[in-house]
Amino acid sequence: MGEFTSEDLSGSRFLRVDLTESEFYDADLSRAQFRGVAFHGVVMRGVELGDVRIDGEIKNLVINGVDVAPLVDAELDRRDPDRAKMRPTDPAGFGQAWDIVERLWDGTVERARSLDPELLHESVDGEWSFIETLRHLIYATDAWVRRAILGDPSPWHPLDLPWDELPDTPGTPRDREARPSLDEVLALRRDRMATVRTVLDGLTDESLAAQTEPVEGPGWPPPRSSFPVRECLLTVLNEEWCHRQFAERDLDALVKAPG
Repeated sequence: MGEFTSEDLSGSRFLRVDLTESEFYDADLSRAQFRGVAFHGVVMRGVELGDVRIDGEIKNLVINGVDVAPLVDAELDRRDPDRAKMRPTDPAGFGQAWDIVERLWDGTVERARSLDPELLHESVDGEWSFIETLRHLIYATDAWVRRAILGDPSPWHPLDLPWDELPDTPGTPRDREARPSLDEVLALRRDRMATVRTVLDGLTDESLAAQTEPVEGPGWPPPRSSFPVRECLLTVLNEEWCHRQFAERDLDALVKAPG
């Protein structure tokens, strides 16, 4: 275990570093940025927390004795009732949720079309560009629907974009330099969304409650693993919902950016 005492590590960059069970005492993390970081089981005492923004999957977050995660979820559902519909429990609910996803993304894509096409390749605050976001959703569908549910061990398209923290995997594309047009990506996206629609149209109570069959070959989700079909589909809905929100947030910034 390394120990850093009275060291100035400001401006340091930690990439794919294991800091589990590390201790931070009398440390200054002001203006630090955390992306793709796991905070499971973290305990903070005697902290000063102000002007902090947290975006992510939040569960069992206790602040001053109060589990705030359910409060956050309830407020987000109140602000947008469609959000609660992204947690369906039966085949009809999944179909309704996908109707919402299609409708909302249609509006977001139309908004993106009003911008200079070059802006759709621009990153905002280090996040994925609009085009990269669509590429990631194609990957998510390939992973959780075409690979996990439909059993294709290698469903990837060269434009698929995994999440940044996924270790390099043989056969899985990760071309961050590609600059496909919006129409090129949308053609691929429509194909993948149609696949989801076909799966949902054929969904029954029995198939929704079933487990996926393990697949062979490298990729995500892991080979030789089985997953509840329900969880696979909920993962896709969560990806669609969250990344559309991120895309709308970044389109706001691009529209407001000085010409």
